[in-house]
Amino acid sequence: MFSITVRDHVMVAHSFRGEVFGPAQRLHGATFVVDARFKRPDLDPDGIVVDIGLATRELGAVLAELNYRNLDEVPEFAGINTSTEFLARHIADRLADRVHAGALGPGALGLSGVEVTVHESHVAWASYERAL
Repeated sequence: MFSITVRDHVMVAHSFRGEVFGPAQRLHGATFVVDARFKRPDLDPDGIVVDIGLATRELGAVLAELNYRNLDEVPEFAGINTSTEFLARHIADRLADRVHAGALGPGALGLSGVEVTVHESHVAWASYERAL
């Protein structure tokens, strides 16, 4: 399996519901480093997994929808704990939508999967992997 990974970051505010979250139940800020890994079993006719420039651009576009936002105020996330795990899935799903829409070029239609890793810090992160 071949893969390429692109990286960006996003800054958000949010809070959590539930005792398990302790002080994170209060509104707090977070800066997440986000890796998007695109996979395919064989290289495309150009000898690549996907255009890195397009992958970088589309990851940035997905993150721009969240950047500098209070996630508690995003209607789409109403009633949801926007955990690191949840955000990894949300970002992966938005990237999948962009692949299927052709935003990563025609070669991207041969991708088999995408994995998004959201790093809370240098010692903790969560990932979500999905088929394309």
